[in-house]
Amino acid sequence: MNKQKNVAIAVQHLTVNYRESVVLFDLSVAIPQGVFLGVIGPNGAGKTTFLKALLGLIKPLSGSITIFGKSLKENLTAVAYVPQRTSVDWDFPINALDIVLMGLYPVIGWFKRPQKKHVDAALEALGQLNLAELAYKPIGQLSGGQQQRVFLARALVQNAEIFLLDEPFIGVDMMTEKIIIQLLKKLCSEGKTIIVVHHDLQTLSEYFDWLLLLNKKCVAFGSVDQVLKPEYMCAAYGERTLFVPKK
Repeated sequence: MNKQKNVAIAVQHLTVNYRESVVLFDLSVAIPQGVFLGVIGPNGAGKTTFLKALLGLIKPLSGSITIFGKSLKENLTAVAYVPQRTSVDWDFPINALDIVLMGLYPVIGWFKRPQKKHVDAALEALGQLNLAELAYKPIGQLSGGQQQRVFLARALVQNAEIFLLDEPFIGVDMMTEKIIIQLLKKLCSEGKTIIVVHHDLQTLSEYFDWLLLLNKKCVAFGSVDQVLKPEYMCAAYGERTLFVPKK
């Protein structure tokens, strides 16, 4: 692969507990800049926990995480996050444009009104996801696919270097999935680092160039061809996983 060799995220000996149970154990990976990484594994493998640890939303029991060689606190604007749809209150009275403008709050300031240039940037981000005409529609009145695209537009307007997405394709239509994938691949081609928690084994080779296979620890990490091997898939999912996607 012709990818940049700089390390975007370095994770060293990361261990995370939840209610006295180990969720992630001694995880060490160095994620290169500019890769499209799928994070896969069975239910309870620690995939979402991994993203939350990268974001500083969960305090690890041990280990360290650096973003381009710095702590997340020192490099907060480098990371954009798209959460699971099920974690969002869609009844909150706010429109799509205001959701996207939230991505600019670190620039605008939390108690200042957005200027025209900020609104224009938010509208442009919505336009890249075919949502410009829905900018002033309440978020709760949008379809699941439209809601997910609005949150991706919020991440897009941040102009971050790293995008973290947690199960972005759950509950969305195929058109939305294709729009999101096309945009993420475009960002990746521009040198952005894309990390997606994903569950559909059938699309791994089509969507990603790197994979992190988890089952509370790192089972395999590397290119799609390196990870999608029967011994690794069975180690993570069990012997019942007989199908390994092929290109």
